[in-house]
Amino acid sequence: MEGAWFVRLRMLHHTPGRVRYRYRCRAGTPLDAHSIEHEIAPLKGVLQARANPAARSLVVEFEPGVVDPDRLAAAILALSPAGLPLPAANHRHSEAARLGAVAMSGATLLVGRSLQPGLQAPLAFGAAVPLLGEAVDDFLEKGITSHVLEALAVGISIGRSDFLAANTTSFLLALGEYLEESIEHRSDELLKHLLRSPGGEVWVERNGVETLIDAAEVQVGDSVIAATGTVIPVDGTVLGGEALVNEATMTGESVPVVRRRGDRVLSATLIEEGRLCIYAERVGRQAAAARIADFVEQSLSVKSETQLEAARQADRLVPMVLGLAGLTWLLSSDGQRVAAVLQADYSCALKLATPVAFKAAMYRAGQSAILIKSAKALEHLARADTFVFDKTGTLTTGVLQVTDSIAFGAAYSAEDVTNLAASVEEHYFHPVAEAVVAASQRLDHPHHFAHQAVQFVVAHGVASVIDGKRIVVGSRHFVEDDEGISVAAHAEVIERLRGEGKTLLYIGFGGELIGVLGLTEQVRDNAAQTVARLRELGARRILMLTGDQPERARALAEELGLDEFRAGLLPEQKAEVLQQLAAEGARIAFVGDGVNDAPALSGALVGIAMHHGADIARLAADITLLEDDFSRVADALALALATRRLIDGNFKLTAGLNTSILGAAAFGLLTPVAASMLHNGSTLAILLRALAGAGLPRENGGRAKRRAARPAPSPRATD
Repeated sequence: MEGAWFVRLRMLHHTPGRVRYRYRCRAGTPLDAHSIEHEIAPLKGVLQARANPAARSLVVEFEPGVVDPDRLAAAILALSPAGLPLPAANHRHSEAARLGAVAMSGATLLVGRSLQPGLQAPLAFGAAVPLLGEAVDDFLEKGITSHVLEALAVGISIGRSDFLAANTTSFLLALGEYLEESIEHRSDELLKHLLRSPGGEVWVERNGVETLIDAAEVQVGDSVIAATGTVIPVDGTVLGGEALVNEATMTGESVPVVRRRGDRVLSATLIEEGRLCIYAERVGRQAAAARIADFVEQSLSVKSETQLEAARQADRLVPMVLGLAGLTWLLSSDGQRVAAVLQADYSCALKLATPVAFKAAMYRAGQSAILIKSAKALEHLARADTFVFDKTGTLTTGVLQVTDSIAFGAAYSAEDVTNLAASVEEHYFHPVAEAVVAASQRLDHPHHFAHQAVQFVVAHGVASVIDGKRIVVGSRHFVEDDEGISVAAHAEVIERLRGEGKTLLYIGFGGELIGVLGLTEQVRDNAAQTVARLRELGARRILMLTGDQPERARALAEELGLDEFRAGLLPEQKAEVLQQLAAEGARIAFVGDGVNDAPALSGALVGIAMHHGADIARLAADITLLEDDFSRVADALALALATRRLIDGNFKLTAGLNTSILGAAAFGLLTPVAASMLHNGSTLAILLRALAGAGLPRENGGRAKRRAARPAPSPRATD
C-alpha cells in the first residue's frame, strides 16, 4: 500500500490491540522516528506508536473497539508531513523511480548476455539488490515467504551463472509493481477529481444586514438566506418566507413541495420559486472532507478478498516448493535438478496477475466512464444477484413531460388546453411549466394566446386574463379551493390519471374547468434495455425503491418489467429494506443518485451512484458513473464478471503450468535454464493476459444467441 508520506506500508503481524508494520518513506519526507511517532499518535484509537527507522519497523498500540489494523493503515497512509499535502512532483518522482527500476532491469535482461562473463554477475546482482533486500527483511520478520523464494531462485541462478533466469525474474517483478502502482495512481486521480470539495458563497443575515460570505464561514445559528435558483447550503429550520423546494435529491419526489416557517429543510435541495430565511443547524464541509479522505484512502489500501487469498495461497505454496527441492535432492543427489525446481514457483503469477487484472480493469472502466473505487468493489459487484434502483434521477431523468391533454366539453380542443396553459406558463421557470411549454411547441398547431400580466402564486400556480376572462393554471387546491372552480364533474377522469401515477395540472378559464394535463417523469431511453441486460448477465431479482407515490412507482415498474417496487419510503427506510433483503441472503447492488440514497449506497454489498447525483451519494458509493448513461450500470456488471472469469482462468493456468514445470524439473526433464524460461515465460504470458484481458467484454453474435432472456414478471408492490 502506498500513501503520501510512506511509499509502502505492509502489515507483518498483529495481536489484539497491537500491530507491527514494515514501512518505507518517500524520498524527501521526514525519516526520523520522532516525526513519524508524533504524526501517528493523534490518530483516532492510537494509544502509542514506536518507529524504528533502521529496521523500517512501526509498532502501534491501539484500542480494538475503536479502530482495526486495516483502517489504521489507511489513516497512516493518508498522513503527510506536518499535515500538509505533498506536491504532485513527489508522485512524479516516485513513478519515475519505479519506471527507472523497470528500465534498468529490462536493460540488464537485454544486454546482459552480450557482456563479458566478468561483468554479467555484478550487473545481475545489482538489478536484484531491491529484491534481495526485501527478502532479507521478510525472512527476519516472517520467516520463509514467497519473497524469500524469489530471492533464493535469483541467488541460485546468479550462483550458477544463469544470469538470464536471474535477470528475467528481476525484470518481471519490477514490471509488475510498476504496472500495479501506476494503474492504481490513475484510478486515484480520477477519484480525486470527481470528489473535489465544492466551494461557494452564501448569503447570511447578521445584525439585520444581509452579507455574502464564504460557505466555509457559515456558523451554527446563522440566519441563511436562500432565494429562487439557490441550492440550500445548510440543514435547518425555516424562520420566515415561503418557497417551492425541489427535494428530489432527498426524497425522490419529482414534484416540488412548499416550505414555510417551522418546516425543516436540507442541504442540496433547490429553491425553484420563493425565498427562505433558514436557521442553520448543521453547517460546514468537514463531514464531506472527511468522507473524501476516507474514500481516497480506501482506493489506495483496500484489497479484495481474491487478492488477499492469492497472496496467502502463494505464501502457503512456498514450503511445498522448498520441500520438493529437498525431496529431489534426497532421491537424486542431482544439484541441477534442485536448481531447476527452485527456478519455478507460483508466487509471481499468483501475486502479480490478480492485482494487475483488478487495477487494469479499474483503469479501463474509468476510460469507459465508470469509476470503480477499489478492487473490493469490483469483486463485490461480480457477486451481486439482486439489483435495487432508486427511481427519480436513476430510472428516470427527473424531467417531466406532458403525456395527456384532456379537454372537458366541446368548446375547447386538447390542443387549445395545452396552448392556453403554455401561454401563461411560459414566463414561469418551473419543471411543470417548462414541460407544458415544451408540449405546446411539439403540437401540430402551437398557438400563443395574448394575455395580461401573469400573477405567480408560490406553490399553487399562475393566473392571468385572456380575452377578458380569468385563466388559472395550477394544483387542484389552487383551482378548487382558492378559485372556487368545481372539479367534481370530472372526478372519474381525474382519478384514472392519478391511478396511472400522473402529476395533474388543472386549467380553469372563465370560472370553469376546461381541461387537465397529465405529466410524468421521462423514463431513461435505455432503462428497459439495461434492466433486460442485467437479467441476461445473471441478476436474479430487480427492485425499485422510491419516496414517490405508489401510483407513479407502479406505472414505472410495469413499464420496465421490474420484479418488485416499494414506494413512499423515507431515506432510513431504504436502508432498512436493504438490510431485510440482505438478511434473506440477497447480495445487493444498489443504484441511486440522491442524498437520501447515501445510507442505502453505504449499506449495500456494492453501491453505484449516477453521474449527476448528489455529492454525498457519489461519496458513499463504491462505483460512480462518470457520464449520464444508464447503460453503464450493465457495463459495470459485465466488466466485473469478465474480470472474475479472467482471474479464475489465470489461477488455473498458473496452477497447471507451474505444477507441470515443477514436476518436469524434479524428474530431470528440464534444465535450470529451460525451467526458468518456461516459468518466467508463462508468468509473463499470464501477466500480459491479465493486463490485456481486463476491460469491457466484447459482445459477439454467438454469445448473444445463447442468451435466453427471462420473461419479465409483473411487479409486486410492498408499500
